[in-house]
Amino acid sequence: MSDKKGVLLVNLGSPDSPAVGDVRRYLREFLMDGRVMDIPWLTRFFVVHFAILPTRPRESAEAYRKVWLPEGSPLVVTSKNVRAQLQARVDVPVELAMRYQNPSIEQAVDTLLKSGVDEILLIPLFPHYAMSSYETAVEKTKTVLHRRAPGVKLVVQPPFFDQPDYIRALAASARETLDRGYDHLLFSFHGLPERQLRKTDPSGRHCLAASDCCAGSHPAHGTCYRAQCFKTVEAFVQAAGVPPEKYSVAFQSRLGRDPWLQPYTDLELPRLAKLGVKRMLVICPAFVSDCLETVEEIGMRAKETFTEAGGESLELVPCMNEHPLWIKAVENMVTAFVSPEPPRRNGGHD
Repeated sequence: MSDKKGVLLVNLGSPDSPAVGDVRRYLREFLMDGRVMDIPWLTRFFVVHFAILPTRPRESAEAYRKVWLPEGSPLVVTSKNVRAQLQARVDVPVELAMRYQNPSIEQAVDTLLKSGVDEILLIPLFPHYAMSSYETAVEKTKTVLHRRAPGVKLVVQPPFFDQPDYIRALAASARETLDRGYDHLLFSFHGLPERQLRKTDPSGRHCLAASDCCAGSHPAHGTCYRAQCFKTVEAFVQAAGVPPEKYSVAFQSRLGRDPWLQPYTDLELPRLAKLGVKRMLVICPAFVSDCLETVEEIGMRAKETFTEAGGESLELVPCMNEHPLWIKAVENMVTAFVSPEPPRRNGGHD
């Protein structure tokens, strides 16, 4: 067998258009994923089809129309551009897929297989481990590849939440906005139900068992979204020179009544405004590309929430998008896969 390698980039996805029908199809696929709504299938079916889909698609379609670009969804457009720039830098085939909707993982895997690859590097475009993003992208790809070509090897890029290349790119992409000055920088990560952290805890007893469970180092942190988010913040503020008194962390986009990771972004913003914060910056490091959750939820709705509570301005720090250092970081992942360094000998002795 020839030793031909390929790369698959996977992001979350978007509707094919901001039309209500396309948004409904996207939300149905997304919310019926058992790693997104991790409740029994029958309960999930009734919640999605009778409590969410009757009204949410129209509301979400209106939000998508506010951010839609002439070329399509911001997330998909940016991801395609990243793929094209990466392809121009590496000598192996690179394909892009979305976990939900298009371009699909099935389509991308088929294209790679047609090019003759026998080993694929999967790069989930999620810096942090979460069952509703990183894990579902990995498992879906494994399922598709097993059905189409079980003999092809799949190598999965680990979460890169504190990888130096990622932190450098994140800090560099934020530099221009930070340099304009601010009173407070809020790190707003996508939220998760607390139960999902407990489910991904291999020990079954560490995550959320104590107030300092994310501190230090613990085997559970390898799959702990919250701990990894905090490690991203710690590395970023050091790289960007953010004073400890000028930043905090919150979580956005909760759904349902179960407890989610706290504090909640939509409650923190008015609280900080009432404490006297006037110039607010919000950065969303869980997203590598701007999307509905950054541009509309933070850049528009959160801005309105903050100013109505007495703040003067709220500015969204753009995601890394197509920043050269981010493209370089992904290129370095591919290079390490294509040409791994040979193991070093200890002190030159066997």
